[in-house]
Amino acid sequence: MYVYRKDGSKILTVIFAAERGMEETRRTYECIIIGAGPGGLQAALHLGRYNRRVLLIDRGGGRTTHAAHIVNYLGLHAVSGRQLVATGLKQARSFGTEIVRDVVTRVEKKDVFTVHAAIACYQAPFVIVSAGAVDHLPNLGNLSRFFGKGFYTCVDCDGHLTTGRKLLVMGNSLNAARLAVGMKKMYTDDTALLLTDFDLPADDRQIIEEEEGIRVYSGQPAALLGEEELEGVLLDDDRVIPCRAVMASFGWGLNDGFLSGLPLDRDRENFKIVTGSSNESSLPGLYVVGAMKTGHSQAIIAAGQGAAAAIDINSQLLEL
Repeated sequence: MYVYRKDGSKILTVIFAAERGMEETRRTYECIIIGAGPGGLQAALHLGRYNRRVLLIDRGGGRTTHAAHIVNYLGLHAVSGRQLVATGLKQARSFGTEIVRDVVTRVEKKDVFTVHAAIACYQAPFVIVSAGAVDHLPNLGNLSRFFGKGFYTCVDCDGHLTTGRKLLVMGNSLNAARLAVGMKKMYTDDTALLLTDFDLPADDRQIIEEEEGIRVYSGQPAALLGEEELEGVLLDDDRVIPCRAVMASFGWGLNDGFLSGLPLDRDRENFKIVTGSSNESSLPGLYVVGAMKTGHSQAIIAAGQGAAAAIDINSQLLEL
């Protein structure tokens, strides 16, 4: 069954299919945005202002919503990630973006893209992926109490919050050691390093301890200590490392499983997705913004990428 505009062009396709005893609705849009990160929301705003038929599919949560303090977003003195996303969703709706809560499981492309989700399937000639990343974190007691409020994972986002504080950098790679040196140079002389499941080469350890003045611990963190404020880290052997802030460096992964069937160029580590200047991937019509693409990832950067992708998509739609 088709629904038509007044000029006769088709805008909606409804296909009924028996799947698990339920009807499947397949809708056609001009652009589908996967993920309500800053990049996806900014793209929705721009495309909505062009009066494009846009669907934003969001599973909820996301790394941005965990940010307690965003203070480097132009025009905003300070905002939480949750507030930023909530406001963006309202703005996107105000320009006609349709928003559904669903989990995307697969994306295919033939003539157009088909986005398979848990509830329904959707189609569009263009897709913007803003699904972000997830931090790898140790199993720590009281983590939720201090996450974003003493326990941090992004030096570019929250490093300034450790200025002048007693800091513990923890991680499981040489990158954590490099981070500890960088944090001391930028933010606080009172910096220590906890390495988990990783042995620092003897020469590197000597440089960090003797030349940089950073005490190095080895062990498995078990819990964060403190009530209103972070006071230390408890190890599984009952040792306590006093600190007022933690910067964790255990790496992170991309929320890109639903893209596994697509031929996308990636970086040398086969990790992040390579895009062009307008954030279009090697697969024409598929754009990637935010943490999933090569380059730096912050809310303000992702928003600019979303705007650029939307402008490029609208230009291509005008040429169709």
